[in-house]
Amino acid sequence: MNDQPKATAAAQPQTLTTPSRAYANYVLALLTVVYAFNDLDRQLLSVLMVPIQAEFGVSDGQLGWLTGFLFAAIYTVAGIPVARIADVFGRRGVIAVGLTIWSAMTALTGFATSFAQLRLARVGVALGESGGTPPSFALISDYFTPERRATALGIFATGVSIGTLLGNVLGGWIGHELGWRTAFLWLGAPGLALALLFILTVREPPRAAAPPKTSIRDVFGVLIGKPAFWWMVGGISFSAFAGYGFGVWKPTFLMRVHEFSLKGAGFAVGFVNLFTGIASSMLGGWLADRLAKRDPRGPMRLAALSALLALPFTLAFLFCPNPWIALLVVAPLGVVGGMWPPPTYAGSQNLVPAHMRALTTAIMLFFLNGVGLGLGPWLIGELSDRLSLEYGSQSIRFALAGGVFSYLLGAFCYWRASRAIA
Repeated sequence: MNDQPKATAAAQPQTLTTPSRAYANYVLALLTVVYAFNDLDRQLLSVLMVPIQAEFGVSDGQLGWLTGFLFAAIYTVAGIPVARIADVFGRRGVIAVGLTIWSAMTALTGFATSFAQLRLARVGVALGESGGTPPSFALISDYFTPERRATALGIFATGVSIGTLLGNVLGGWIGHELGWRTAFLWLGAPGLALALLFILTVREPPRAAAPPKTSIRDVFGVLIGKPAFWWMVGGISFSAFAGYGFGVWKPTFLMRVHEFSLKGAGFAVGFVNLFTGIASSMLGGWLADRLAKRDPRGPMRLAALSALLALPFTLAFLFCPNPWIALLVVAPLGVVGGMWPPPTYAGSQNLVPAHMRALTTAIMLFFLNGVGLGLGPWLIGELSDRLSLEYGSQSIRFALAGGVFSYLLGAFCYWRASRAIA
């Protein structure tokens, strides 16, 4: 009788050959650039909301609905079937097609002559971006072992900071000098060339066997038996409610409350987010991998602490009377308060076998973006509209202050996830 322990489905070899570390790092670097373009196309609308609002005469609530709920609804609903296609037929092609669509639709946003046309263009961007993140997570998880996975996903997450820099700095500068339409056109078109480079140079890792025939229902059946996953979903969703809401409205806050110019707000947000975002993503992934070796609860405890500490730093930024001191407060906020995504993403990938990873990510992003991206910017915008009669331009400050208390719920869910994992 064979006394060797049987490997679980999640631990069984998933590829015929192990890719070289150099090529795996190349794929990770290129996926990070793709992720940067993904976030850049989202950030453009945030930094250009003031001139768009002036031209089309729309309210904070309408812009919050456009950047939040509408975008998230399309993105999350489309993400599940698209992720299923990626799991069954391969991730490389799905990512390339998605990048092509969202880049083209970003460029076409510059031709919108009405708010209705702007909405249609953003729907196209959301559809394209639904094919970006879930397949990328799954591809990275194939190229990197569990011991290096959180670090790799932390490096991948730096694409958000790079995209935020490019979107805010270049979008703010081009929008200030040449108009908001030119910013969308010039920053959307390069993604088409990147899509061609991606499809020509990235390989789909060969699998030891064809992916088992599993349905979306089968994946849900596996995840229902893993309470740690659902506590992770709660943690990242409530944290994202505060994070997305704060991020989308931050340039507008600086322009209204501290009288920054469009270009000045873009530079301030972009450069601060670049350094703090890269530091938090890489540090969060690195710490999660090392803590996991000592205690499986460690990564989720790290995420809980990060979400908890984000609250006081955010409030300090919002109520600091000096804008330059406030921007200094953003540095520890961005580093300490932004470490929760890498442990969450790596933890979810480690819970399931390779042929379920893209769909598992899409399910997590369904809730993350539905609560975080969908409700965060929208509800904060609506609250700002209601407070404007009493507080005027200060209404956005108090609306943001109310929204960031959801970090407390995120921290609680992460703490429960750590107990469930143990």
